[in-house]
Amino acid sequence: MLLRFVPRVLAGALVCLVVLLTGCSSTDADARAGASTPAWAGDMATVQEDRLPAEARETLALIDEGGPYPYAKDGAVFGNFEGLLPQQKRGYYHEYTVPTPGSRDRGARRIVTGQGGEIYYTGDHYNSFRAVLR
Repeated sequence: MLLRFVPRVLAGALVCLVVLLTGCSSTDADARAGASTPAWAGDMATVQEDRLPAEARETLALIDEGGPYPYAKDGAVFGNFEGLLPQQKRGYYHEYTVPTPGSRDRGARRIVTGQGGEIYYTGDHYNSFRAVLR
């Protein structure tokens, strides 16, 4: 009778092991590190500012300083046509280039800011966003 339960116990132990080894996302790690997620981030994936690429941190510093920006389109209105950010009136969001080493053009990386202090990062040209936690 005991042998009948052994496979179930082993399966349960395996599930626990898998959860322990793979169940921690970067958002979970950020939360454990004491980062509080702002309400504007909602259920969006997050990233701590210090975990962004160095070029993204440099772009954020330029934004904080008010420029000057290296690209003519930096500071332009971001239309949110993909609808991945919370819906706001036109002109609410602005985008800034995050240089991509080795890229012959502006690359795919951007910082998008909102008028309410929101900061979003995309590394794939608006296909996905992460809320930046400062």
